Amino acid sequence: MTKPAALALAVLLALAPAAPAQAEPDPEPSGTGNVPEGSEILFRIADPRITESSGLAASARHEGVYWTHNDSGEHPPEVYAVGEDGAVRATITLSGEGVELRDWEAVALGTDEAGDPAVYVGDIGDNFQGGWSSVRVYRFTEPAELADATVQPEVFTFTYADGGRDAESMMIDPRDGRLYIVSKEVAGGVYAAPEELDPDGENTLERIDSAPLYATDAAFAPDGSHYAIRTYWGATFYDAADGVPGRSAGRIGLPETDQGESLTFTSDGAALLAGTEGPESPVWRVPVPEQIAEGAPGSPSAPETSAAPEEAEDRAGSGPGATTLILTGAGVAAAVIIGIVLLVRRS
Repeated sequence: MTKPAALALAVLLALAPAAPAQAEPDPEPSGTGNVPEGSEILFRIADPRITESSGLAASARHEGVYWTHNDSGEHPPEVYAVGEDGAVRATITLSGEGVELRDWEAVALGTDEAGDPAVYVGDIGDNFQGGWSSVRVYRFTEPAELADATVQPEVFTFTYADGGRDAESMMIDPRDGRLYIVSKEVAGGVYAAPEELDPDGENTLERIDSAPLYATDAAFAPDGSHYAIRTYWGATFYDAADGVPGRSAGRIGLPETDQGESLTFTSDGAALLAGTEGPESPVWRVPVPEQIAEGAPGSPSAPETSAAPEEAEDRAGSGPGATTLILTGAGVAAAVIIGIVLLVRRS
C-alpha cells in the first residue's frame, strides 16, 4: 500500500465510529447481491477515439443506437452515435460561438423548438466544485440519417439559484420536455430548469429535491412514468406519475465497473444501460425490476435503508443535531473510501 493510501486508511479508521451501520452496496459483475438477474454486457464501445464515455442516451430515431461523448481533456467537441456492435455509426462535431469541451458529463434526448427529436449535451461538470459561475447545455436536432456532420447547436447557459455545483447527471422529461440536472455531492440535489429555455439569457436552476450520494447520471423512462438516478454503486428509481420530484420506488445495484458514469433506458423501457469510462468500455444491460417496469405508480416504496443517508434525512425533514453529525461523518468516510480505491488501483 502506498503512503497516501495508508494515510487515507488512517483517516477512515478515525471516522469509523461516526459512520452508519448501513453501508453503500458493492455490486459485483457476476450479478450477485442486488444486481438484477440477467444483467449482461450488451456491447463494448470499440472506437479508439472514445476513451472517457461519460454520458449515454438512447436514440429517438434509430433503434439500437446510443449517443455518447468524451469527458474533458484533449478531446474534440464530438458526439458519437454508437450501435450495439460497439462501432460508431456517425460523428457529430459541434462548432460555433459558445461551444467548448470544458467538462462534458451528460447527454439526453428531448425535442427542439419544432418538436423534432433533439440531442442535448451537458457541459455541466465542474472539477473546481462550483468554481464556475455558469454551465452550458448544447442542443442539436437528431439527424434522420446517420452520417458524419458538423453542426452549430443552440447554446443554453445555466446558473444555480443556490451557487455553483459540480454535476454529471442530466435528464429530460419526455412528457413536457423539462430539463433536470442532478448535482454530484455528498448532499446532492435535483435541480429543475425553467419550463421554457432561453438561448439568449441565463436559465436559473432551482433545487427541488435531494439526490443520492455522488450521482453520476440520470435518465427518464421513455414514457416518463419514472426516472432513475445512478451512483458509482447503484441506481434508485422514482415514481414520476405526479412529476418531479417523485417518490422513491426501489433501488438496485449496478455491475462493478472501473468508473461508472453513464445511464440511459432502452427504447422499450425494459432495461437500463449502464456505462463506464475507459478504452473499450463495456455497456451493461440491466433489467428494470418487474414491479417498476409494469408501472411505477403501483410499485412499492423502497425501504429507508435503500436511499442515500442525506436523502433520507432531507425527506424526513430532520434538523441539525446528532443525526446530521453522523451523516456528515459518513459522507467524509465515503469520500475517503473512494480515494483509497483509486489510490490502490493506481499503485
